[in-house]
Amino acid sequence: MTTILDPTDERVPVARSVTLRPGAVTGSVALLDISKPRGNVLLDRLEQRLAERLPGATINRYAKPTFTKPAPTALRQDILANNDFVIEALAD
Repeated sequence: MTTILDPTDERVPVARSVTLRPGAVTGSVALLDISKPRGNVLLDRLEQRLAERLPGATINRYAKPTFTKPAPTALRQDILANNDFVIEALAD
């Protein structure tokens, strides 16, 4: 059993389960830059590696306007509608 801790509010714990993982990465992969310093550097390298290892996959780049707020609804909807996987860059 895996326990996932949510650091946003410890007073009211929320039970969560891990989503089943697919056996392979195929289709479209979203790379989301949350706009922290050097996140784009991480994603540039990751995009290069994914292109080498997943020649049939489509890689789409996205960026949040600021790391201090959640992604805008339109951005989240665009990522959901056009991608099968999402990777976020959390770098500093």
